[in-house]
Amino acid sequence: MIIIKELNRFSQIEQSCVATIGKFDGVHLGHQLILDQLKQRAEQLKLPSVVILMEPHPEEFFAGVGASCPARLTILQEKLELLESFGIDYVLQLTFDKALSELSAEDYIKDMLVDGLGIASFIVGSDFRFGYKRQGNYKLLQAKGQELGFEVIETAVYERNGQRISSTFIREQLAQGNFALVEQLLGRPYSITGVVVKGRQLGADLGFPTCNINPQRQKIPLHGVYACEVRLNDCFKQAAVNIGYRPTISEDGDALLEAHILDFDKDLYGKSIEIIFRHKIREEIKFDSLDALKQQIESDVKQVRELFSGTANE
Repeated sequence: MIIIKELNRFSQIEQSCVATIGKFDGVHLGHQLILDQLKQRAEQLKLPSVVILMEPHPEEFFAGVGASCPARLTILQEKLELLESFGIDYVLQLTFDKALSELSAEDYIKDMLVDGLGIASFIVGSDFRFGYKRQGNYKLLQAKGQELGFEVIETAVYERNGQRISSTFIREQLAQGNFALVEQLLGRPYSITGVVVKGRQLGADLGFPTCNINPQRQKIPLHGVYACEVRLNDCFKQAAVNIGYRPTISEDGDALLEAHILDFDKDLYGKSIEIIFRHKIREEIKFDSLDALKQQIESDVKQVRELFSGTANE
């Protein structure tokens, strides 16, 4: 898969394509159905497949730092790796900034789709809105397609038990700790991957050393304590994981993921690990003292062991 960040770069390599556009947050089964649709049409026309991504997400750009934009299920790197695994030829990664946000719908079509990509087929949802103040819509795309010589195809919709699968629905299920359902909707367990960084060593002082990861999200999709598996290369370890804002010990407001890997004492600083979420233990709590926090961590670790051994609530 080739990642392109400038429109003129694509025209230097290819003359035309079949494309779709979206945030593809989570790359869930609904997205995967669209990717299959994209690849099939590209194969029929003997053209490359292109996914157009905007970074940051438009909601993040307009909301600003720390504001209430939707939590990301996947960061950009995770998303790109998933798109590559599904056999996409190109990703056009555009920077969503003031200039792009003010581009008219007509210029959006002409500059990006026609002149930039030489598009032959554009696969989008009927509710797709684009251009300055979201003035462009599916009807305009169809009209411009007839005028400028490209087809517009409506995306297929994936439903489960009558429920349309969406990133929003998956966020709701994550918040409720429904990880088995989320795994079905994603086609894989929900996980967060990151590089282990040095923390304040408080966990070690309390007798529960942790691997710390920056979630790299403007807003995190999970808060609380969880029973997780940690993937180290091809090895899996059990862990008690806290993800949130550490209200007992921190006032800086920065989110952090802390994983206490059970029965493990190796140095992982600088290494990339994957945290796979399996069960929710409890919400994040502010404790009156470090002693109270330590007692709760002991209880959390015990519950994690019981969950993985199958003895919880027996």
